[in-house]
Amino acid sequence: MTRFFGYGSLVNLATHDYADARPITVKGWGRAWRHTALREVAFLTAVPDQDAEIDGIVASVPDADWSALDLREAAYLRIVLPEGPSIYHIPEGHHEPASRAHPVLLSYLDTVVQGYLRVFGEAGVDRFFATTHGWDAPIRDDRAAPVYPRAQALSREERALVDARLREVGARRMG
Repeated sequence: MTRFFGYGSLVNLATHDYADARPITVKGWGRAWRHTALREVAFLTAVPDQDAEIDGIVASVPDADWSALDLREAAYLRIVLPEGPSIYHIPEGHHEPASRAHPVLLSYLDTVVQGYLRVFGEAGVDRFFATTHGWDAPIRDDRAAPVYPRAQALSREERALVDARLREVGARRMG
């Protein structure tokens, strides 16, 4: 299969050049903030959940050359979903919840939310927050000097939207 399902930063079309990306909802998967020994910070992973569904994008991998995408998603395992596209996720038992030692980067979250806003609108941002678990994770505010390598500049309104949703879910920022 030469298509993939993106449910995090891949939803932000400015972070890649997969030209045929389009919105899709996948059933049977949830999304959570997790960390592994492969990265110092927490990131999103898809988690099997028969009662859940998450929005994202589906796109083709040109010439079935997965090397660049596999490199970008190196902390994940790629599997093929029954409905066709591949999904990157961390198998159960290979990840832990985010922690002070492994926080969520605000620059990463900003990039993800900007993607959801542009592809799905504000209702899509609301669904992203509602269908993502682990909002008790500490969030490292790196907006002034982004650590996330594909960080995107947000408008004042986009930053305000992220900040408002973080308050609504009771997220904790750390310096």
